[in-house]
Amino acid sequence: MTTSVAERILEKVAPWQDDLTEWRRHIHAHPETAFEEVKTAAFVAEKLRSFGLEVHEGLAQTGVVATLRNGSSNRAIGLRADMDALDLSELNNFDHKSTVDGKMHACGHDGHTTMLLGAARYLSETKQFDGTVHFIFQPAEENEGGGRVMVEEGLFQQFPVDAVFGLHNMPGVPVGMFAVKPGPMMAGFDIFDIEITGNGGHAAIPQLSTDPIPIAAQIVTALQSIVSRNVDPQKSAVVSVTKIHAGDAYNVIPNSVHIAGCARYFHPMVQNLIERRIGEIAEQIASAYGATARVTYERRYPATINSEEEAQFSADVLTELVGEDYVNTDPTPMMGSEDFSFMLQAKPGCYIWAGNGRGEGSCMVHNPNYDFNDDGIPWGIAYWARLVERYLPAALAQAAE
Repeated sequence: MTTSVAERILEKVAPWQDDLTEWRRHIHAHPETAFEEVKTAAFVAEKLRSFGLEVHEGLAQTGVVATLRNGSSNRAIGLRADMDALDLSELNNFDHKSTVDGKMHACGHDGHTTMLLGAARYLSETKQFDGTVHFIFQPAEENEGGGRVMVEEGLFQQFPVDAVFGLHNMPGVPVGMFAVKPGPMMAGFDIFDIEITGNGGHAAIPQLSTDPIPIAAQIVTALQSIVSRNVDPQKSAVVSVTKIHAGDAYNVIPNSVHIAGCARYFHPMVQNLIERRIGEIAEQIASAYGATARVTYERRYPATINSEEEAQFSADVLTELVGEDYVNTDPTPMMGSEDFSFMLQAKPGCYIWAGNGRGEGSCMVHNPNYDFNDDGIPWGIAYWARLVERYLPAALAQAAE
């Protein structure tokens, strides 16, 4: 599944495998969550400086951006990796397991960071490109929108790029296989809160109360009709209620109930529909029972949508590396979300999935038994390296090929 181009890059990287594995496992053992990636950022910055790159720290609090220039071209490319961990207790027992209670790298951002560090080292040593590469190490991908904060704080004004690229590991897909397509890759993500206020009282005398609990039950059931009866069946969407809180005693009807959940979608028109219907359903059902409902709907992450030209470019690079049989160019978009979407709203670009292995020991991300597959690191480096070499072709390298 390798080609001569891939072999060239992998042969260069092979002697670094022990170092790369050590870096990845060090990051895994010391997880830090949103906007607290102080030690991780310092580790990343130190490595980048050792490769001779210009390093900027502090964007979005703990973000790191490193710049590598070569030749005379004014073209520039951005490569992004996320650095943060999750609030999750690890159940693994290997030597590099999390040393921080309640936090672990359960999504592979330790591997993403290491891949991009390896690419920075490779490109700084080979310099087979003409232009500027910005290596973007982003904090707070999980839940807190660090990508949005970096963009709002001037990421692309300080570090201008013609296009920006990202990747994520995909458990269950063999190492060395990839997936990419134009258009949606990951869904948009919004959250909602519904506060139902009735009139509490004694559980033995319900007729003197306005019980918010059966009202909440009606609302939860009715919310499921949004996808089944309001959204076009040919458009994907999910509305999930994930929290219901009410009451403190067996014999007391509570005064209020709190419902919360999330919505997923790919199209803005579906997002608008979901937001509107959640409000209508909650308010009208509550009113019918003599209660009130206050709905808060927060738009969090937009859908991750690859631009046509950059997605095709990435597919061509991957095909050159591993052959067309190992590149899925029509993957089913995932209903999970990614804040790389904010960067794709600001610049054209592409987000791909890289196989993280299958079989025993492989589990999906956000699982307490997850661990990134170190065998995938060289393949991520090869993709990043060749992407830059193709996007910013050096005249001599272009002539040789």
